[in-house]
Amino acid sequence: MLQDKSGQPVPNVEFPVITDAGFSKITTDEIFKDKTVIVFSLPGAFTPTCSSTHLPRFNQLAGVFKQNGVDEIVCMSVNDTFVMNAWAKDQEAENLTLIPDGNGEFNEKMGMLVDKSDLGFGKRSWRYSMLVKNGVIDKMFIEPEVEGDPFEVSDADTMLNYINPEASAPKSVSLFTKPGCPFCAKAKALLTEKGYQYEEISFNDDIGLTSLKAVTGRETVPQVFIDGKHIGGSDDLEAYFA
Repeated sequence: MLQDKSGQPVPNVEFPVITDAGFSKITTDEIFKDKTVIVFSLPGAFTPTCSSTHLPRFNQLAGVFKQNGVDEIVCMSVNDTFVMNAWAKDQEAENLTLIPDGNGEFNEKMGMLVDKSDLGFGKRSWRYSMLVKNGVIDKMFIEPEVEGDPFEVSDADTMLNYINPEASAPKSVSLFTKPGCPFCAKAKALLTEKGYQYEEISFNDDIGLTSLKAVTGRETVPQVFIDGKHIGGSDDLEAYFA
């Protein structure tokens, strides 16, 4: 039975990691001492739910968490350091710290190590998240013990709602551009000025205006979408903010 360890200190563990300087070790003291840290632990790097939802949303909300007193967000998995480094690069997880619990020692001491031998995974972490303040667990969100890989309570939005129910998540922005377009530069500058992060889709010789029209209904760039709503070009974006 998985146990909620809220109110208890995190286990004392050393994590072997690889950096440009070679192998070294990170201690739990280095991660948690005098800091407020979110940890979310998951079954495996490069696995579907972990890659499509769990990690990306924490990465996306990192700025909001920082505004609400969180110093660091740690993603943990029972994978080796090479796998975790490759996954961080693949996910462009620049706002997170990925920690390899390669031997499962941390999650075993947390009581969160489970046997997934039926899937060929061996021992892995159960999916959970927790808020840790100066090395002491303030709150844990543990997925229910049911068949499969539930993902109901350890998500980033649940954690944000716990830390500050009034906090608002950033809007999702997609920006269609073309290299050398001055109006695209204007739109990007305006989004940055307003504090909006955006995903840029750049059209080139391989992706032309036919595809742009098929997606946006227009043949000019930029084209901006905010939370799925089509705003339009740079002048439309100015009007939106006005």
